[in-house]
Amino acid sequence: MKKTITLVAIALGSMAAPALAQEATTAPGGLYVGVLGGYEGLNVDSGDGSVSADASSAVYGVNAGYDLSLGSAFVGVEGEISTSTGSTQFPSSFGGARDGLEANGQYYVGARAGFALTPGIAAYGKVGYTALDTKAFTSAGSLADLKDNTDGLRFGGGVQVQLPGPLEGRIEYRRSKYKNVADADFGDASTDQIVAGLGLRF
Repeated sequence: MKKTITLVAIALGSMAAPALAQEATTAPGGLYVGVLGGYEGLNVDSGDGSVSADASSAVYGVNAGYDLSLGSAFVGVEGEISTSTGSTQFPSSFGGARDGLEANGQYYVGARAGFALTPGIAAYGKVGYTALDTKAFTSAGSLADLKDNTDGLRFGGGVQVQLPGPLEGRIEYRRSKYKNVADADFGDASTDQIVAGLGLRF
């Protein structure tokens, strides 16, 4: 009897081990949509590079994408629309025609890839194209606001966690870099964002 129980236990263990190993190495896959929000730091340089200005604000938006599971790894595509309230202003010593820049809508489309760390937890990196709507202004209001759209590169990474049911959460850092902002009235601009997201995976 003891020998029979031992054999059954060994058989069950041998069947469970591959299942546990598969669960531990399975990366997420499928279509997802989500919302996100967090912190943004905005930095803008003057056209001649002599001065720069910074601002901090909230950022929030929506995203959607598709991941292809490759066992313990995954690759995917993702799109995002977000907005922020960052508004920078150069020191009074700056002699430019426009002395401030406000960031508005941001758009992103790119690729991401990652791997499973533990059952339900995966790490990933991302890179892609991003565009930024801006509004250049003068603090004195002597010139009409100049609205423009500039594009650049975004890269970053994060960790996502499977929550109960089809829900998943993520924490992500990303940096975006833009050239010739506000119709070249300014130099380069960059944003650093730390966001948390909640998604629904299908």
